[in-house]
Amino acid sequence: MMQELSKKLYETASEAGRLLILPHNDPDPDAIASAVALRHLLAERLGMECTIAYQGIIGRAENRALVRYLDHPLEPMSDADLQRSPSLALIDTQPGAGNITLPPEARVALVIDHHVWHEKTAAASHADVRPELGATSTILAQYLQAAGMEPPVSLATVLFYGIKAVTMGLSRDTSPDDAAAYSFLQPRVDVAALAKIEHAQVPADYFKSFDAALRAARRYDGLIFAHISALSYPDLAAEMADVLLRLEKAQWVVCMGTYQGSMILSVRTRSQKQMAEELVQAIVAGEGSAGGHGAIAGGQISLEGRAAEQEVLLLRQRALQHLGIPPGSAGEPLI
Repeated sequence: MMQELSKKLYETASEAGRLLILPHNDPDPDAIASAVALRHLLAERLGMECTIAYQGIIGRAENRALVRYLDHPLEPMSDADLQRSPSLALIDTQPGAGNITLPPEARVALVIDHHVWHEKTAAASHADVRPELGATSTILAQYLQAAGMEPPVSLATVLFYGIKAVTMGLSRDTSPDDAAAYSFLQPRVDVAALAKIEHAQVPADYFKSFDAALRAARRYDGLIFAHISALSYPDLAAEMADVLLRLEKAQWVVCMGTYQGSMILSVRTRSQKQMAEELVQAIVAGEGSAGGHGAIAGGQISLEGRAAEQEVLLLRQRALQHLGIPPGSAGEPLI
């Protein structure tokens, strides 16, 4: 299968001539590593020089450390820049996924992703979408292996971290392919660099947000719900959700906060029966974008014309209703 996929990938890239590699907005380690791997693959096999761009911000300390380690391979891009761009290669996202903004005239040549299939992806010249996998980095590691290419140490390190970060060290949403890619990359990792990325220093605002999340968090049976208010960067909601999921007996976490006029939501779960994506879609209820993969999901809703505090009450009620928790429950403060 990989040989056929590789052949189609190279044919599509060659026909495109020029490619702009674009991960989802506010890219995470999996998206960044996958984008860098695709650029390397096309440069080595086809001699193509591709630019990697992104929209949003890279805010989480670990993510900033990762791009520093790679010598800043991504360029920030405005909507105007995107409108003038050549063919696109979307990485860790898809047209219509809600976590990327594309102009109507955008030509999407390639899509490589591990999330659920979106109908608009069918218009791409080549789409390799495998929702059964835990990470897009796994797919790129397979392309490298199929090409018989030995990844540079830096690339092996970030691909390994991409898989490790999104699957929590193969503990969530993991397939045999993820485990195989993890094992392939692990001996090739720069261990010292990986440690610096994983334990990157954080600004003082992180601890203020951590304190705010703990004080805002309320327990509703197995659900932890927290509204942090203003976020200093959009990934902060996900960062705090990961922390709160470590609470004993917590099965679900919904963490949210406002950023640049939008309510940013992050959902985490330990449930083996229900998917985080289903919960976040129930919370957003078609009023914004939402998506995810098994144990992890996120979304956002524009607050234009809406009062943030009233919106929080509504979203919390939807979460309680979806999980079968009595909506009148006041919850118990975490601290």
